[in-house]
Amino acid sequence: VQLQASGGGLVQAGGSLRLFCAASGRTFSRYGMGWFRQAPGKEREFVAAIKWNGGSTYYGDSVKGRFTISRDNAKNTVYLQMNSLKPEDTAVYYCAADSNPLAVGQRTQDFEYWGQGTQVTVSS
Repeated sequence: VQLQASGGGLVQAGGSLRLFCAASGRTFSRYGMGWFRQAPGKEREFVAAIKWNGGSTYYGDSVKGRFTISRDNAKNTVYLQMNSLKPEDTAVYYCAADSNPLAVGQRTQDFEYWGQGTQVTVSS
């Protein structure tokens, strides 16, 4: 599966952005999907994940209550709604796909396919 992330940009603190991850291939609905982010000089960090059927979602502690992951399997797209953005949310955001049919991971090594990343910058 090929992934294309988009929707990043520059926003003021307290604002919102919605990220999109478009997937190619007819098997998108079989994959758990995740969002990660990486700030300069830092390791890639888990943000959110959603199971293949949308039935379960998971969030990193730093984004709980502010970010929401969702998916539309008919459109081969996964979304990340980001509200109440903070300057520390500034990073390149990556979407990724996990082929495990039983669960979706929260570690980078759980995901086999990665998109190219989209930059999110939050100004104070």
